[in-house]
This record gives sequence, C-alpha cells and structure tokens, in this order.
Amino acid sequence: MPHEVRAVVAPKKGAPVEVQTIVVPDPGPGEVLVSVQACGVCHTDLHYREGAINDDFPFLLGHEAAGTVEAVGADVADLVPGDCVVIAWRAPCGACRSCLRGRPWYCFDSRNATRPMTLLDGTPLSPALGIGAFAEKTLVAAGQAVKVDPAARPEAVALIGCGVMAGYGAAVNTGGVGRGDTVAVIGCGGVGNAAVAGASLAGARRVIAVDIDEAKLDGATRFGATHTVNSRGTDPVAAVRELTGGHGVDVAIDAVGTPATYKQAFYMRDHAGVLVQVGVPDPEMTIDLPLIDLFSRGGALKSSWYGDCLPTRDFPILVDQYLSRRLDLGGFVSETITLHQVEEAFTRMQRGEVLRSVVVL
Repeated sequence: MPHEVRAVVAPKKGAPVEVQTIVVPDPGPGEVLVSVQACGVCHTDLHYREGAINDDFPFLLGHEAAGTVEAVGADVADLVPGDCVVIAWRAPCGACRSCLRGRPWYCFDSRNATRPMTLLDGTPLSPALGIGAFAEKTLVAAGQAVKVDPAARPEAVALIGCGVMAGYGAAVNTGGVGRGDTVAVIGCGGVGNAAVAGASLAGARRVIAVDIDEAKLDGATRFGATHTVNSRGTDPVAAVRELTGGHGVDVAIDAVGTPATYKQAFYMRDHAGVLVQVGVPDPEMTIDLPLIDLFSRGGALKSSWYGDCLPTRDFPILVDQYLSRRLDLGGFVSETITLHQVEEAFTRMQRGEVLRSVVVL
C-alpha cells in the first residue's frame, strides 16, 4: 500500500523549498523502504534547488541520511525490517567494467530504486542523488542501505552518507595518508574537517588546516589539526612550507574547489606529493598552470569522488570509530531542525554559519 508522508520538495528552479505530502510506494524487487530518522543539509541539495545539477524538477531533496528499514522487496536477503542503516548514494552494481576490474568505488552503473515517488497528483519526483531523504520515508535500492550499529545516534551517523565520507575518504582512500605524513587541508567546512579527522586518524604527524575564517580554524583543531593558517592575510603556500621545514606537505587536500585554492594545494606539496581535489568547482571554472611545473614537481593530481569509498566497507568502520570516541561525528552537527526549517538552513549554510544542520524526524 502506498504511503503518504511529509517531504521537502524543490518545485522549480530557484524557488524556495516547500513541505508537501508525497506518495512513496512499497518496495519492489531489490528495493527497501526506509523510515528516515535524520538527514543532513548539504550544499548539493542547494545545487539541486538552484538547477545547477539538472532541470528535472520537481526534486525531492535530501541525501545524507540515516534511518531504519521499514519494509523490503523481493530478492532482498541481507536486510530486514528494523535494521539501522545509513543511506549511500553509490551502490555498486558488481557487473560494470569498473566493478569487474575490482574498482567498485568508481561503479558506472550505481543502483537506485526504480519505482517512482510522486506528488499527490501523480507527478514523478526526482530524488536528490537517487535518495530523496528530506522525507518521513524514502525508497532506495537495497544496496544503498548500509546496515550499521544501532547504538549510533542517527543525527551523527547520517553525515557519513555524504560530507563526512567525502572528506574522510579524500584523505584516507584517495590521498593515501599514512603514518608520519604531513597533510594540508584547504577549507574547514564539513568536508574539510572530515579530511582533517581522517588524516589524523590515519597517523599523520602534522595536519595543517587552512581557511580565511578564524572560527573555522579553531574548530578544525577539534578534529585533529595540529596547526592552522589563516590565508586571509597570509600566503598559505609560504606558511605551509615554513611549517614543514621548507619542503611542503606529502598530501594537500583542496576542500574548496576554486582555481585559487587548487593552485595553493598544487604548490604547497612537497616534490612528488599528492594533490587531492574534493571541493566541487563551478562548471565554468578553469585552471592554468605552467606545464613545466606539472612535469618537474611530479607526484599525483587526483580528484576524489565520494571519498573513493565502498559504502559497505567504509560506513561501518566510521561508525565504529564514532562509537569508540575516535571520530567526533557529533562535532559536525551544528544544529538539529525540522523539515519546515530547511530553507532557513540553506541560508545559514551559505553564510558559513554552520558545519551541518540536520533534519531530525
């Protein structure tokens, strides 16, 4: 029987979001119905609202979520009603050329639910990143629902579903930070601080946080930054080099995604160092670097997609670190809000006033 639930809908490009009643069907084969308990407000949701992703309005927003399984469809063997899950927006298919080469974190045919969620009049909704979790219930592919320890607080572990995983994975998976490494992270929002935390947990001996906001830099120390650089009035490349004996860092992570921050990360690396870009740039941005510098400095320039994560492997690890008090997921939660406060949360996010607002249902 279809379920009528409250949800946050972006009706048209640039318009304020609305809380509407939507229809969520029962799960079909390979699908699960999730009762959402918490969902973080991410920049990607705002990009959807602004039409910066595509124009498939109306959108059902929300994708950084945790909840409990309410019902499962046919052929779902590893989940049962009552299971606590974090929802992933990548669910490797196991059959594409990337999965078959042992690189499921690059899956080219990630699974989503196929039965549509709709408005009351039958208009199909486009769920953000195939999830749509600013809703009391949502329908996802079974592979998107990753079972986690029920002892974890939903409003904290929900953030693993996107921002925390993206930043943490940028350091640990993409950047390969290891014991004794030096690391710089540019941009100390939610993703950047997750990269700081990941680098610290991986054993980096020096983690340098770079930002133009002193309050954000103070916050970065909570997640493991050993040093901070305010780049508003200081050359961050020179400062990072000074903090590393003139050499530069082993891994530089750009969690902002602009030409300026990319160049800073490029030049603050040690020779043969790794640059990881995890901040999402505007599609119109371009970068101009001397080819001789690309050649002579060596190393690797990498883009990190979702922290190059395998959700079924990585989500439970991060939850275990949270429960053992090694990863402060609660520190990312600036405020908890209702569905009706999402539009206000977008404004606070744009002003840089929060790491994460989290809808709690």
